[in-house]
Amino acid sequence: CWQLFRSPSVPGSVPRPVLKQGQPSDRDTPAKAKRQRRVAGAPGHEASVEPVVWLEPSRSARLEEIENLLANDDQELIGDFSKPHLLPTVEGKDPGLKYISPGTLAAVLTGHFSSFIGSSIVVDCRYPYEYEGGHVKGAVNLPLRRDVEEFLLEQPIVPLDASKRVIIIFHCEFSVERGPKMCKFLRERDRSCHEYPQLHYPELYVLKGGYREFFFQFPGHCEPRDYRPMEHAAFKEELRKFRGQSR
Repeated sequence: CWQLFRSPSVPGSVPRPVLKQGQPSDRDTPAKAKRQRRVAGAPGHEASVEPVVWLEPSRSARLEEIENLLANDDQELIGDFSKPHLLPTVEGKDPGLKYISPGTLAAVLTGHFSSFIGSSIVVDCRYPYEYEGGHVKGAVNLPLRRDVEEFLLEQPIVPLDASKRVIIIFHCEFSVERGPKMCKFLRERDRSCHEYPQLHYPELYVLKGGYREFFFQFPGHCEPRDYRPMEHAAFKEELRKFRGQSR
């Protein structure tokens, strides 16, 4: 299947299918059928009405319809185009991703969206020594691509209530590089194992400002209640090792 990604809500450029439809003959058109019905009503004329067959739109036609919807400024749908995004978003560095504020993450953690969310996963993409020095309560540490594949794709998370959503929120220290890249990676891998536009995880977000900003605003939602930067002097060897594994 197609491997497309632009955002959890805004898909990448879909190759526009060229729809080749045969030109119907005059006898097959509704107008012609109507004329035949009029003639058939005249004395001495036998009714001869051609049936009009309406075909279901092809898959290519449906994809083109989705593109047209998106082109009409309807840019807030989640990745499978099934519904709008639930969480309020803010402007971020990458216009192809959806960013949320630290306050919105705190609202998710305290259950403000529980009537709509079946499962919310906070993915901390920092290196383990950073995570151990302080992280968002309940966050999972997935610093490498293989970690994301194993945790999220080998056994996809499905809500018990089908009417509720699964949302995933990525972050790193500042949410400038590692978090956004991992968000894009998940979308690409998710696309590759589905028929477009279906997805396991259509609703992805990035925490603007990363853990650093979240910790300074909501330290009570962090454990331990601390912040260890990536460039910490005591962890130079760990930094070198994990940077090598991330390439």
